[in-house]
Amino acid sequence: MNDKQGIGFSLKDHLFNEEKVQFLANLFNVVDDNFEAGSFVRDVMKQLLQLELKARIVHIATVLENYLAHDFRVAAKQIVAALPQPLDPALTDDDFGDFIFAPLGAFVVRNGLAKKHLPTSLKTLKEITQRFSMEDAIRTFINTHPDETLTELARWSTDSNYHVRRLVSEGTRPLLPWSGRISVDVTTPLPFLETLHADPTRYVTRSVANHLNDIAKAQPEIVLDALRRWKQLGKQHPAELQWITKHALRTMVKRGHPQALQLLGFSAIPKIEVTEFAINTPQIQPGDAIEFSFNVTALQNESLVIDYVVEFVKANATLSPKVHKLKQLSLKKGESAVVSKRHVLRANATTYSLYPGTHYVTLQINGQPFGRLPFALLPAKLLPRGQK
Repeated sequence: MNDKQGIGFSLKDHLFNEEKVQFLANLFNVVDDNFEAGSFVRDVMKQLLQLELKARIVHIATVLENYLAHDFRVAAKQIVAALPQPLDPALTDDDFGDFIFAPLGAFVVRNGLAKKHLPTSLKTLKEITQRFSMEDAIRTFINTHPDETLTELARWSTDSNYHVRRLVSEGTRPLLPWSGRISVDVTTPLPFLETLHADPTRYVTRSVANHLNDIAKAQPEIVLDALRRWKQLGKQHPAELQWITKHALRTMVKRGHPQALQLLGFSAIPKIEVTEFAINTPQIQPGDAIEFSFNVTALQNESLVIDYVVEFVKANATLSPKVHKLKQLSLKKGESAVVSKRHVLRANATTYSLYPGTHYVTLQINGQPFGRLPFALLPAKLLPRGQK
């Protein structure tokens, strides 16, 4: 997990710090006078700031083991009793909760994984996920006790709390960010998605779409079949199902998958003419922007999804393409549009490194290439001493 979000900002320090640890300690102290809140905070802080983000979660859980009952069943009751009120059920999206509750999930994984504790552990995770998503913790239980855990998730898929329902999809995603893989086949959770695709809450349907996008990277036909079937079922509002479809197929669209484009109403071979494609910045340095423009004319009525591919030079001098979204257009026959883009190549990006050399920009419209032009990325200038 990379916690760099920009110069001077530390995600790990924002999410896990002394104030947050004190908040967690106070929750336990309120329901149990014997909980030694001060000692707990001191023990956590001895090492916390030297650790990376995920290591902080495990560290807090490990220290907590010294302050809760040694009997897991009792400790689980202590955790549930200390939890604040659930997240606002009136909200519908992006209410992820407070990361300081992630160590509680790690505690359950570390101490409640034995089969004899499974009912207690799952019940506890269900309570915690209504305050902070337990998508990472539930995956360990899926891998260790797949049949029992998946049976319980089937029940949760119709739970009254949308955070519990979302966990069913998010916890079984094949490629969940920041988490390990699950051992079950990608088709195993499909019955859950059959139920959840009709959910009234965007937070849930967003997870369903992301789940499908994960599957599409390796088995696109499964995703296309599901989306076609859901359209025929008519259980979801058409506008929301269209949103799910668009979000689920985003990787396939970038790859120019003909059936994905067709399902979204785009022609895989658009009848268009692209002219005046030009890069206005043929030489740039890290921190500068590529600026390009072009003209597109429709030879018949067309709906267009326009992307562009930047081929980055790697350390070994080979090229690595990355697709970026630009815009969507609807043009009538004979109609033209001028499209331009300014793309900054950040010198301090956390997701890629820049290397000097000849890079390329390719226009991609409805998944098809329409022109490829080079630009030179020069070495960064050495600034005079004392300047940044």
